[in-house]
Amino acid sequence: MIYDQLKNAHLYFNLGNRIQKAFEYLLNTDFTNLDAGKYEIDGDNIYAVIQNYDTKPITAGKWEAHKKYIDIQYIVSGKEKMGYSNSIKMIVTEEYNQEKDVMFLKGNGNFLIAEEGYFALFFPSDVHMPGIAVNLSTPVKKVVVKVKVEDNNN
Repeated sequence: MIYDQLKNAHLYFNLGNRIQKAFEYLLNTDFTNLDAGKYEIDGDNIYAVIQNYDTKPITAGKWEAHKKYIDIQYIVSGKEKMGYSNSIKMIVTEEYNQEKDVMFLKGNGNFLIAEEGYFALFFPSDVHMPGIAVNLSTPVKKVVVKVKVEDNNN
C-alpha cells in the first residue's frame, strides 16, 4: 500500500508502464465536471471509475481485495477514512468472484484519512475498506483507477 499526494506520483512511475500511464491520466485530467462512470484509458488494462457518494459509518464498511487489478484511489474532493491491512491477516467471508475481481474479508486493520489531492495505491495483497466517514457522513468525489496486474506475457 502506498499513500501520498498526487503531485508526487512521478516517484512511482518505475513501478511499471501501466502504473505510470494511470498516474499520468490522474495528473492530466480535470475531474471537476466529469460525471460518475467508467472511463477507458487502455482497454481492460487500465480504466478509471469516477464515483460520487456520501461516506458511511465503519459498521457499514467491508474489507475487500482484488487479484487482477491494482487500485489507485484518488480523492478529488472531500475526505474519507480508508482501512488497510495485509491479506494474510484476514479471513475470507465471501470467496473471490472472478467476474467482479473482488473478495470480501474480515479482520482488523489500520485506518488513514484520505483527503483531497491524495491517493492510496492498493496492490492485490492489500485488503482495503474505502468510503468510511471521518466523523459524520460527507460527500466525496473519488477516481479509482484500475490497473491490470502485469504478467510475464506483457
